[in-house]
Amino acid sequence: MGFCGPVARAQTTNKPAATAKSGTAETKDTKKEGAKEKAMPYHGTLTAVDKTAKTITVGKRAFQITSQTRFYKGEKVPATLDDGIIGEEARLSYLKEPDGKFIAHNVYFGAKPDPKKSTTQKPAEAEKPKK
Repeated sequence: MGFCGPVARAQTTNKPAATAKSGTAETKDTKKEGAKEKAMPYHGTLTAVDKTAKTITVGKRAFQITSQTRFYKGEKVPATLDDGIIGEEARLSYLKEPDGKFIAHNVYFGAKPDPKKSTTQKPAEAEKPKK
């Protein structure tokens, strides 16, 4: 009987731990639902701008514009919705709402500058003689 005593205690000890784990799992699921979503990238050709509906269409996907949406020309120059030119490249980050709508977060009009093709050269590099 001495052997049965410790086994019974071990089982009793495990039961509350199992309950605590399931409670912890519920807390993790709740945190995931309440956690801030990460913006997803998207790029393509700007095909439509609807100022009354506050939407832009890039490729075949429509994005809702909100008061939180920020617009840029190129990489960092602030812009407005009016700066978007149909047929030019647009890059953006967006969030997907539970109802299926795509909410634009940051919108960049124009092609992404190529960091390898610098338009400005340092004078020392331009005049450096070859050995």
